Amino acid sequence: MRSSFSRQAWKRLQRNRGAMAGLGIIALAIFISITAYFLAPDPTPYASHMVLEISGQRPGFKVTMLAMQKEHPPARAGFFSRLLYGQESALTYVPIRSWQFAGNDIVVQRYVDEETSMPERYSLAKVWYGQQQPLGLPLATLQQQITKQRIVTNTYWLGTDRFGRDILSRLLVGTRVSLGVGCIAVIISLSLGVLLGAVAGYFRGWVDDAVMWLINVIWSVPTLLLVFAITLALGKGFWQVFIAVGLTMWVGVARIIRGQVMSLRELQFVEAARALGFGHLRIIIKHILPNIMGPVMVVAASNFASAIVVEAGLSFLGVGVQPPQPSWGLMIKENYNFIITHNPLLALAPGVAIMLMVLAFNLLGNGLRDAMDVRG
Repeated sequence: MRSSFSRQAWKRLQRNRGAMAGLGIIALAIFISITAYFLAPDPTPYASHMVLEISGQRPGFKVTMLAMQKEHPPARAGFFSRLLYGQESALTYVPIRSWQFAGNDIVVQRYVDEETSMPERYSLAKVWYGQQQPLGLPLATLQQQITKQRIVTNTYWLGTDRFGRDILSRLLVGTRVSLGVGCIAVIISLSLGVLLGAVAGYFRGWVDDAVMWLINVIWSVPTLLLVFAITLALGKGFWQVFIAVGLTMWVGVARIIRGQVMSLRELQFVEAARALGFGHLRIIIKHILPNIMGPVMVVAASNFASAIVVEAGLSFLGVGVQPPQPSWGLMIKENYNFIITHNPLLALAPGVAIMLMVLAFNLLGNGLRDAMDVRG
């Protein structure tokens, strides 16, 4: 019976174009968050490779780079290590306007800013090997290899921030933070909210009074202020934000679950379960909770969207995710001054990403509400 209802709910959800569009955006965001370091143009940890000379550039900015081997290149990371943390670059990138070979050296016009350049000379051995040593290749061959592999043109599709980091790369890696904080916050809020709401609605009496007193106390404190207090108590950081947001979102879940359980506990199937001698725990878990999964999924989608907004606000205010880890809210904070100057898209890009994610979860939540409406 439940399997049949699930199939019917899925068919109704598929007919909702808005919900399916939201689900598609969420699926795309999950894929991006998993493969971010393979998709990002800058695969270094936290996508934080800085080239200060090209800071604050517009979307589509192109620049030629001389890629020089580091003297002590980092070890090559394995597949899973790179998937989770990225790969430290073995090259140092120098922006240049022009270049030419001069014997065993390469002479470049180094890019300083849009109007200024300065000449610099590097030995081919230092460019290729990372240190001064006899050339291991014939001069002509080495020049050809450097031309092919070490003179590259980088395109910054969404521009660069004030530290010269690629906005697109940080936007992709920052997807992990938004989805992560939403996922952990929903798990924490559902765990506490379903537990306390079900207990209060089923047992009523003094248990209900105690739970409702706690809910009203938490509810009376502004959400952002409560998040500030928890964050300051736990400290600033990645996991602290997850816990802080989750601990402030269980109240709404508990109120909804309490009302649903109170309406179900008087129905005949619950009375029949009591008459058969089933315990309270079994009745709540096996008979009541499965019948309120619709409202639970709807409120989970809503809490996911709220968690993304709260995390962005915390990072913008400086008490959330800390640099250099990318976060959409932190990216807005670092680049909002460009809105009133010459390059507003640097701050608008993460803002649009937040808007799309919140819209996707709200559309999915509305679709789930309609699809799982038993009366429909």
